Amino acid sequence: MKNREIELEFSIKSGAPEKQRSACVVVGVFESRKLSGPAIDIDRASDGYLSEILRGGDMEGKAGSTLLLHRVPNILADRVLLVGLGKERDFHEKAYRDAIACAVRTLRDTGSMEAAITLSEIPVKKRDVTWNIEQAVISAHDALYRFDRMKSKPDEARRPLKRITFAVSRRGELKFGDTGLAHGLAIARGIDLAKDLGNTPSNICTPEYLANEAKKLAKSHGFGCEILDYAACEKLGMGSFLSVGKGSDKPPRFIVLKHEGGKKDDKPVVLVGKAVTFDAGGISLKPPAEMDEMNYDMSGGGAVIGVFRAIGELGLALNVVGLIPACENMPDANANKPGDIVTSMSGQTIEILNTDAEGRLILCDALTYAERFEPDAVIDLATLTGACVIALGAHPSALFSNHDPLAREIEHAADHAWDRVWRMPLWEDYQEQLKSSLADMANIGGRPAGSITAACFLSRFARKYHWAHLDIAGTAWKGGREKKGSTGRPVSLLVHFLLNRAQK
Repeated sequence: MKNREIELEFSIKSGAPEKQRSACVVVGVFESRKLSGPAIDIDRASDGYLSEILRGGDMEGKAGSTLLLHRVPNILADRVLLVGLGKERDFHEKAYRDAIACAVRTLRDTGSMEAAITLSEIPVKKRDVTWNIEQAVISAHDALYRFDRMKSKPDEARRPLKRITFAVSRRGELKFGDTGLAHGLAIARGIDLAKDLGNTPSNICTPEYLANEAKKLAKSHGFGCEILDYAACEKLGMGSFLSVGKGSDKPPRFIVLKHEGGKKDDKPVVLVGKAVTFDAGGISLKPPAEMDEMNYDMSGGGAVIGVFRAIGELGLALNVVGLIPACENMPDANANKPGDIVTSMSGQTIEILNTDAEGRLILCDALTYAERFEPDAVIDLATLTGACVIALGAHPSALFSNHDPLAREIEHAADHAWDRVWRMPLWEDYQEQLKSSLADMANIGGRPAGSITAACFLSRFARKYHWAHLDIAGTAWKGGREKKGSTGRPVSLLVHFLLNRAQK
């Protein structure tokens, strides 16, 4: 079974909205009943038809509201969709993305097969045309995404949306819009792939399945790909990584992807993604509530694969390596036990006080493996700690780094991608919490500052290069039976980070 990709054609166009030959033209309305620029043009061409509708109280312009009009006088489009934008002074990035998503969902639900969306013309403070178009494409993909491959009878759209044209104000902006379109499509497809991998249940999405998906992607985009099995990892001395999967009958896989788009001697950026395809907690068993969501514990690895799809489509002039340690964390007679001591690839020993703190045990060996590439920078991403969710909720990912310039690069990329982060401390003071009387370190530092001590643990394996850690436990997926699903974050952030590096 294969999840259906979103088959949607995007284009960019400038011109008068009243002259657009389309099934539907989408325009915006601010509170209270203030028309956006393109809406004013349609209102003027229709002899005040929109103003009359608004004066009648059919729409106030509240964010998320819509009104579909048929046969508007003197307008070439069959229909005009009014989308509420909220208060004009509050129309920033989130409001813009929400308005695009609202418009696309309404078009889908009303059976429009094509549409011209003028919301992309509306200025967003401190953003440009390229940003507007890129985010419009990403928001449209997100609004239309469905994961229905596991349903015996997937819901069929009665008339699926096939084409969207995004408007720009002037012809001179078309080239900037085209750049935004190319970036947006590549990022959106990378996000969709990360979502598909995250949403695939763990009885299907095993370490071997992830390895096969990586190989398929490598073949289609010309990446280098190497899959290390148990014996290869054991030969390398990855005792910490291999210890986590001992309780599972699904053999671990260590996935290596290589995009060689830069010069041969250029040092690569290395992305490391945690991929625990199901995390029961091991012997330190998780509570039953919400354990069904633990297939999303591979979201870091899925995001790395998604990033590679995007940079492959963009043909990025940069060397990038992806490292994905993939395994399951299950409880059986062979599983790690609290009190066990394992030896990492670096030679450092670790006392396992909690088997549910397993992500750091697989990442530490991947971080040591990264040394062989003499990287310019290493970024790991992991659904690592529940403490991160308590600290920051579901809005930003937590950022830790041993190099201030790298952290600033990531913050800049996160802001541009609207895939935000919040930098957390990585002070030496916290290292004290990881002390062990029997080994070089413990794998947990107690309840206080849990996300920070987890990052401090990883920092001990990243001393030979510039490194950053993204804890995506709060941002990688949405929970709950009705809304459960992967977000595909932080694919957009990382693609922008790599785009910025490639352009330097």
